[in-house]
Amino acid sequence: MPFTLPPLPYDKSALEPHISAKTLEIHHGKHHAAYVNKLNELIAGTPLEKKSLEEIIQATANDESKKVIFNNAAQVWNHTFFWHCLAPKNGGGKPKGELAKKIDEAFGSYDKFREEFTAAATTQFGSGWAWLVAGKDGKLKITKTPNAEDPITKGEVPLTTIDVWEHAYYLDYQNRRPDFIKVFLDSLLNWEFAEENLGRNSVFKAA
Repeated sequence: MPFTLPPLPYDKSALEPHISAKTLEIHHGKHHAAYVNKLNELIAGTPLEKKSLEEIIQATANDESKKVIFNNAAQVWNHTFFWHCLAPKNGGGKPKGELAKKIDEAFGSYDKFREEFTAAATTQFGSGWAWLVAGKDGKLKITKTPNAEDPITKGEVPLTTIDVWEHAYYLDYQNRRPDFIKVFLDSLLNWEFAEENLGRNSVFKAA
């Protein structure tokens, strides 16, 4: 079956005033949809057509001859994951429970985590993503990836991410990426979803 554009887990206006309905209309309805449509076009009639999104990503990662397929598949996965990283209500601030303990163990404190995450998201040159992941050893770390790259190709489990492609924030924040990152951490980050991912042994099934 062809992949389909998954619906947003909330109404387009649910993240206002932090992210506008117009941004989600374009980001989800145009950019995300375009990746889905292009992926379906690229894999039609090939052995990849019957594979899951995660299997396609793993099969095409680091293969220059399949780079276009990887880019579109990974962007479908990344965006689907990202929508769940945003909370319409009670988002941002400090995490609680087991995840808070893990963050303190890995970074020393929430404030240190916040500093390192902000630095990763700010210094990702050009388009890309910043991630909080659980490594193969189970320890938390922050990583950043360019373009469509994501941590699942390295066997890491993403807990949360921020999209720092310009289309994620430009209508609302113009060139002020640091402001967008601050709002994500203060008001949008879905810690409940991140904690759910903490208990996973494999990647989140995005589609």
